[in-house]
Amino acid sequence: MRDNLEKQLGRFEEIDRLLVDPDVLSNGPRLAALARERGSLAKLAGKFRQFKDLNNKIVETNEWIASGDKEMRELAEAELPDLRAQRESVWNDLLDLTVGGEDANRSSCVMEIRAGTGGEEAALFARDLFAMYRHYCESKGWKADILDMNATELGGFKEVILGIEGDGCYRELQYESGGHRVQRVPETEAKGRIQTSMATVAVMAEPEDVEIDLKPEDYRKDLFCASGPGGQHVNKTQSAVRLTHYETNIVVQCQDEKSQHKNFAKALRVLKTRLYEHQRAKEQAIRSEQRKTLVGSGDRSQRIRTYNFPENRVSDHRINLTLYKLDQVLSGHLNVVTQALIDYDRNEQRAQFGNME
Repeated sequence: MRDNLEKQLGRFEEIDRLLVDPDVLSNGPRLAALARERGSLAKLAGKFRQFKDLNNKIVETNEWIASGDKEMRELAEAELPDLRAQRESVWNDLLDLTVGGEDANRSSCVMEIRAGTGGEEAALFARDLFAMYRHYCESKGWKADILDMNATELGGFKEVILGIEGDGCYRELQYESGGHRVQRVPETEAKGRIQTSMATVAVMAEPEDVEIDLKPEDYRKDLFCASGPGGQHVNKTQSAVRLTHYETNIVVQCQDEKSQHKNFAKALRVLKTRLYEHQRAKEQAIRSEQRKTLVGSGDRSQRIRTYNFPENRVSDHRINLTLYKLDQVLSGHLNVVTQALIDYDRNEQRAQFGNME
């Protein structure tokens, strides 16, 4: 953790130097991106600087205690408990700020919801998850835009991609990544039998433009006509955009907007986010043994939660949380679940790192 904090403080100080560089000052988009990145790092960097200052003071105070000067030793011994208490408080603040990993303080993310096994019922469940997250974003004051969607004839979603912006959005929503299972009587079921269906959710931190160097020659851009539910024709103009990244073979497409330029901008946003997630996943695989908790792992194959309609029950399997408030959770009152996950992750982190001397 100390290495990660040093890395982020170093990046914060590097940005401060870049923000007075004439080349950066003359480049509006890069200047804006760096300013946003600085804002996301400011609180953590300031707190870590405070922690390091207190650490240095404690070292100096211990040196005074070890010195032969009786008066200085007495003063130092009187001051030391207060310095240690301050350091402990700042350390606790740092633990809270770093819960959820190094991207925890980013203020924008991309959420992908996909129907899994279960046919049309899975697509309808994906729609319900979309509505739940949309209501939750509204309650938090976050902005949520549809970047792309693939609807079915019955109003479900094979896939829907959201761009979310707002303070703390990634910190909370990252724990939603994984497999979501629903148990209920489908709308299409005539005999009243309960069916189990699946949907997957992926929440990815959105990088700043300066973090992902993506050039036009790095990907292929294809244009095609947008289509509606069940393949219904929507328009005759090639407004839909598909991007294929050559190196990773990552493919994204957007067709929600009537404007080709808007679809292209949204597709680029999703592609950059997936590239950042790809890069982040490789780095996490290298140091995976350093983090034992599965909370927030983001593995889509991991079944994280069950929504049982007959019992009005929602169960999060990672932390053994069971609530008989499914109706409230689906209406957007998700905070009771997200806060429990954050608290669990915080306690795991405290147990792992403890006090830092």
